[in-house]
Amino acid sequence: MLVQISDIKIKKRVRKDLGNLEDLKDSLRTYGLLNPITLNSRYELIAGERRLQSAIQLGWTSINANIVDNISELEQLEMEIEENNQRKEFTPDELLEGYKRLEKLRNPGFFYKIYLFFKRLFQKLCDFLFGKKQK
Repeated sequence: MLVQISDIKIKKRVRKDLGNLEDLKDSLRTYGLLNPITLNSRYELIAGERRLQSAIQLGWTSINANIVDNISELEQLEMEIEENNQRKEFTPDELLEGYKRLEKLRNPGFFYKIYLFFKRLFQKLCDFLFGKKQK
């Protein structure tokens, strides 16, 4: 659900130090908000303060949020702690594998580039011959 940032209330939070938000702001600029923040039905923040503060600093006026209803103060605090506590960072090996795959996609080898060239060429030829619109 899209929520106006000005409607969101931030109550006492467990996290005191939001840390450096520059990388998160860069991610929001590039990819948008990948995971919505979480609010209760009174639009009080439960989870996602770093995402919210980054969006504010970027000048956003609205943000995607999950709204949870009929939960106690205890459950809200549990959710805030759980969201921050259950994340798992990539292992060094996983991160290395991810960056290798990313590099391969960004810079395909010579033969793969030739393959892609012929694939596009044959696709255009088939589209022309069989009357489909070219992409």
